[in-house]
Amino acid sequence: MKKVVLTLVMALLTGITFAQEKNKKMTMEVDGKCDMCKTRIEKAALGVKGVKYALWDIPSHQLSLIIDERKTDPMKVKTALVAVGHDTKELKATEEAYDSVHPCCKYREDNTDDSGKHY
Repeated sequence: MKKVVLTLVMALLTGITFAQEKNKKMTMEVDGKCDMCKTRIEKAALGVKGVKYALWDIPSHQLSLIIDERKTDPMKVKTALVAVGHDTKELKATEEAYDSVHPCCKYREDNTDDSGKHY
């Protein structure tokens, strides 16, 4: 009986391990406006252990990622993004973190130019 239970537990653990992908591609929306935001967002995402690739598109506000799910998950990436002042759909940056971004990077309730250029 012990062998049967042990075998079932090992089979379950093996299934869970293989369900996590080494190179999972994903995208998420991250608020920002310009090239400085792009640099800050990508650096914060790449600073999370397990993130292998990060590219934020200014016009669409989409962050494309390749992550190792064995080392991280999307919520850890989102937590890193809000820590540097950028909102996601699920998490919002604190006022303190948001206030720390450059004045031209302020994206909340802003109807100004979103071209990403600084004048």
